[in-house]
Amino acid sequence: MKEEKKQKSPGIFSIIGSVLSAMIGIQSEENRERDFKKGNIRNYIVVGIIVVAIFIFVLIKLVDNIIASS
Repeated sequence: MKEEKKQKSPGIFSIIGSVLSAMIGIQSEENRERDFKKGNIRNYIVVGIIVVAIFIFVLIKLVDNIIASS
């Protein structure tokens, strides 16, 4: 049963969690190994680009609101 779990590729929530964890530097060694062995690089790249785009958008909106209120 434990081997079946290791054979399964990471799902979308695991990928998002891995990308977010890696971005702030708290990715565990076990998850990193799972990502490199079982994950598809395209999925991580796409999710990483989307997360960075959302982060930049939020920062721009935050700065716009701060500038508008002063």
